[in-house]
Amino acid sequence: MLVLSGCTGPGADDEPANTPETAATTASESTRPEQTTEETQESGAVLNQQGVNAGHPLAAEAGMEMLDAGGTAVDAAIAAAFAVSVVEPYASGVGGGGSALIATQDGEPEAFDYREVVAADGVIPPSNTGIPGFVAGMAELHARHGTLEWAQLLEPAIRMAEGGVPATEQLILRIAAGGAQAVAGQEQFAPGGTPLQVGQPLVQAELAQTFRMLQAEGPESFYTGTIADQLTQVNGIDPASLERYEIQHSEPPQGPVGDYQVVGSAPALPGVALIQMLQVLESQGIAELDPESAEYVQQISEAWVLAEETVRTHLGDPAFTDIPVGELVDPVRNAALVGGTPPAAPGGAVGPTDGSTGISPSTTHLTVVDSDGTVVSMTNTLTEFWGSGTEVGGFFLNDQLSRFTTFNTPQNQPEPGRRSVTWSNPAMVLDNEGRPVLGIGTPGGSNILSILGNSLTRWALMDQPLEEAVAAPRFRFNAGTQTFIAESAFVGTPAAQELRAQGWPVTASAEGLFGSLQTLEIDYDTGTLSGPTDTRLEAGTVITDVK
Repeated sequence: MLVLSGCTGPGADDEPANTPETAATTASESTRPEQTTEETQESGAVLNQQGVNAGHPLAAEAGMEMLDAGGTAVDAAIAAAFAVSVVEPYASGVGGGGSALIATQDGEPEAFDYREVVAADGVIPPSNTGIPGFVAGMAELHARHGTLEWAQLLEPAIRMAEGGVPATEQLILRIAAGGAQAVAGQEQFAPGGTPLQVGQPLVQAELAQTFRMLQAEGPESFYTGTIADQLTQVNGIDPASLERYEIQHSEPPQGPVGDYQVVGSAPALPGVALIQMLQVLESQGIAELDPESAEYVQQISEAWVLAEETVRTHLGDPAFTDIPVGELVDPVRNAALVGGTPPAAPGGAVGPTDGSTGISPSTTHLTVVDSDGTVVSMTNTLTEFWGSGTEVGGFFLNDQLSRFTTFNTPQNQPEPGRRSVTWSNPAMVLDNEGRPVLGIGTPGGSNILSILGNSLTRWALMDQPLEEAVAAPRFRFNAGTQTFIAESAFVGTPAAQELRAQGWPVTASAEGLFGSLQTLEIDYDTGTLSGPTDTRLEAGTVITDVK
């Protein structure tokens, strides 16, 4: 019997690691009337619609601007990623990093890891700032899959930064909840000395200037040019480390779940843990349960604990450690972990035991689908809100290297050029013909696995419509406190009441943040897209007909 806090899987075997191919780089919802499938076929497109679901409506519109200009899903994702960093400067941007999955209609899915790395001297600075990879990642994605000019992709973000965007509720909340020191003395956040209010224009002239340098001088200027000169004034960033920065390009892990293949992010990201979680749930027959029952919540939580243990015992940078990817996504092996039977009531503790929720939702996700049926699932982050709190060139620098402490395991020790384990987890789903049918991801820190596992279980194993799966109340078991932490919508449900009757504390998250799923689904029969806007944060979805 599986218990919530006593589960540990078999140890790693000697299977070859998922070794990446590294590529050096120095460098609100709207739809239109549908076309017919016949019209789509005549135009040469696979789909008659295209779409962007991003963390803010303006970012979604920036991506759609590229699609309308004839760009690819990757062009749109890059434009949206730069744009969302203007409206969410606390969550992502050129001072951070990220990862992306790309799937086309006629090729194997690809994983790109452009997260931050330890500097060449191997020393983690007090700020925990790593060598930023965002710009290198965007450049590599553009070189492989973009068709529009690089300069064009930055235009929406430049317009937004120069002309100003309305300050959002989340921005003001982030400043109030720990961001005051990061923004202290910066005119754009307190024009005329008066703190910015919701709806007032946030104008970021210095950030726009940085974007214009990237536009005119190319992405290499971030690593060897004018912007690099600014970065090297920061403790922990040196010219050699910037110049040597490399992304990781690899084949992402995938495994069967229901009638689909789930594609997860490549190690050191926890895609294998998501696949494992879903396979465990399928083996236990979760599809037969009432998703509003306490038993459903317990099974999700049991599988999450097992997946979290996998993150902490098996994962690391594949350039530095062996990872048994094939074993970890083997449905037979994963079913055997729990005997294919429902779990017993949990007890004990596994994972972090400091009582913290582990919630660090300072991340942003976006999903894009173009008319060729190419899907991009992309997650970018500064790690914590405002990253290290250090501002350079109008943007904030990351504190990603703190994750070497969060996951202090033999497989996750800092070395020059090494990436840390983290929770970011862009994902997608393929149908039985190998075509991408769903792109999905969310911010949420240590909640990400639980959010994705719950939503994909409902959609892939229980056949819930995507809108229902996204709207379903969210929760996570806190192993440290032996408590169910949930969003307020869950706390009063019959499932929560039943859990309390069994002796389990159920409390609303003080942070009140359980991610924001940015997801798009393809219907190949009609050539159309769907993608609900997750109203938990300030997301936006734009779906239009192919012109």
